[in-house]
Amino acid sequence: MGIIGWIILGLLAGLIARALLPNDPPGGIIATTIVGIIGAVVAGAIARAAGVGDPIDEFWDLSTWIAAVIGAVVLLIVWGAVTGRRSHGPLRG
Repeated sequence: MGIIGWIILGLLAGLIARALLPNDPPGGIIATTIVGIIGAVVAGAIARAAGVGDPIDEFWDLSTWIAAVIGAVVLLIVWGAVTGRRSHGPLRG
């Protein structure tokens, strides 16, 4: 996947992750894109290390999108906790 693909994946995964969280996570559009990209890379590395496969291999692969969104959600929750803004996950109220 090329750099443009990573930027688009990061932006869309970050936006989906922000929509899944009940509170408004910190950051704007650039931060959302960066969180999406980092989330995709981290979640892909964890999945690969766990032997699940290679979820970050192709742009149109469903596993790529699932890994990117899960990684972005986790990063937004952690970022909210570090910056002091309360951002609960989708399972917490």
